[in-house]
Amino acid sequence: MMFRSILSAIGMTALIGIGGAQAAPVIFFGEDLAVGSTVGPNSNAARASFLGSLTGVGNQDFESFASGTGTPINVSFPGSVGSISAALTSTGGVSVDSAPNAGRFATSGTNYLEVASGSAFTLTFGTAISAFGFFGTDIGDFVPSNMVMTLTDINSVSTQQIVGHSIGSGGNNNSLFWGFTDTTNSYTSITFSNPGGGDIFGFDDFVIGDQQQIVAMTEPGMIAVFGLGLLGLGIARRKRRA
Repeated sequence: MMFRSILSAIGMTALIGIGGAQAAPVIFFGEDLAVGSTVGPNSNAARASFLGSLTGVGNQDFESFASGTGTPINVSFPGSVGSISAALTSTGGVSVDSAPNAGRFATSGTNYLEVASGSAFTLTFGTAISAFGFFGTDIGDFVPSNMVMTLTDINSVSTQQIVGHSIGSGGNNNSLFWGFTDTTNSYTSITFSNPGGGDIFGFDDFVIGDQQQIVAMTEPGMIAVFGLGLLGLGIARRKRRA
């Protein structure tokens, strides 16, 4: 599991980006199992890599909303020109940390968005975006399916990205980070969905940016990040042999 998480959080970004033009979208992902009510190191590493590819973006941590606030929830983020508005619709709402919360927790502050599995939620943007990331908690501990992100672009074409989290890991308090940047396309909405039943997930610290807020990573920089991924692979293998 350590190999998978390190390579996902660090190496996968490099694998997508090395060699000529940057592929689109670039996915950032890291996962930590049973970390308690705190974000794990792989999740944090993936988010740091994601934020390092952006400039001038903002973060939505739901701290300005009262517990029990239901959707639709209207939020805004700084864009390259003016602000980016976003309307969030779902069957969930804002929750506040209160132990034990069955594995869900705020990744900053005390508030987070809580959504039941089997009920998708959607972010609709007033200005098309090309970067999006979030922390998720308690995802995949017993629901037998992966979360799917459906991205609808400015031409109303929808594509799906599967969030490659663990399934049936047998414990609560999992944390993950998932995000993407896309230098060639922009999107008007994103829908989270998971067809499983019975579980409830936590989401927090949404980051959104437009295409002009994506910082191009040079090829030497991508190779350096890829080297870190290979280093993580080597460390993981040594630990498994120990």
